[in-house]
Amino acid sequence: MQTTHSPAAPARRRVLRALGMWAWPACLPLRAIANDDPSYGPAECVVPAKPGGGFDLSCALAREALQAVRPTRPPLASRYLPGGIGAVAFDRIATGRLGGPGTLVAFSSGSLLNLAQGRFGPHPPSTARWIATLGTDYGVIAVHRDAPFRTLSDLVAALRQDPARLAFGAGGTVGSQDWVKAALLVRAAGRDHKSMRFVAFEGGGEALAALRGRHVDLFPGDAAEALQAVAGGAPLRFLAVLAEARLPGALAGVPTAREQGVDLVWATVRGLYLSADVPEAAVRAWSEAFRQAVASPGYAALRERHGLYPFTLTGTSLEDFVRQRIEDYRRQADELGLRRWAR
Repeated sequence: MQTTHSPAAPARRRVLRALGMWAWPACLPLRAIANDDPSYGPAECVVPAKPGGGFDLSCALAREALQAVRPTRPPLASRYLPGGIGAVAFDRIATGRLGGPGTLVAFSSGSLLNLAQGRFGPHPPSTARWIATLGTDYGVIAVHRDAPFRTLSDLVAALRQDPARLAFGAGGTVGSQDWVKAALLVRAAGRDHKSMRFVAFEGGGEALAALRGRHVDLFPGDAAEALQAVAGGAPLRFLAVLAEARLPGALAGVPTAREQGVDLVWATVRGLYLSADVPEAAVRAWSEAFRQAVASPGYAALRERHGLYPFTLTGTSLEDFVRQRIEDYRRQADELGLRRWAR
């Protein structure tokens, strides 16, 4: 049987070839973006602690914020790497065992405090490229709902009698930010902070579980992780927020420490860093991605849902902030008699 061809077939083929020539270049920018800009491709956010604490919260917020401005990208994966409240992750970044353009790591003010004391090993802050802050949290003093303390003044009175009678439980060891909060509270009660009992946990999630089980008496942690625990059924009572003024939302009814006669303020900035070994183009790409994310119309509601308050920096502004905060923490460590490890 002989096949016949429509006279229009060659014309159709010419049109299709022409369309293909136009369509192919249009695809190139998308492929180039996917290949050259890591914020569009598969990536992970390292949580340098066990699940349930502030680092976990940071990675969850980063994933949702990034997805809002990069809706076609694969969701940012979370990877748990506990050890020294960030020390293990930082050491692996510094030694090249962890890193690359697709590896973000969560950090907080506590990370900077540890860097200030040399607790992250012989690695300077320049080991990391500081990409973005997502917001800030504030310290809280919380007890079990059935504890005898109704106000911060009740707690201060008990600490004044015998600071060793009560056990503080929080993430990090001696010198960590939660330890510093506890130490400053004991000093506000007129006692030597070296006499307090402090039980160290690998992250706020573990510490809150211990408070829930009545294994410790006090939690000098952060608001966001504590509220997360309350949402999960943890029976907590908040005695104070460590902010300059009362916080909006779920903690609006909790007085500040200053309102109760204790001059104690502690803000915990939360953000992300990359290895300093990644190409400069990757640093710029991630910084721009999160600059877009935190400036997007829905970000404020997203940040509030994760319990954080406004504080967003990228680029040189963030690098300057990190340098200044580390200097401040070094001075505070000296005032508390904390050993600064040589780098």
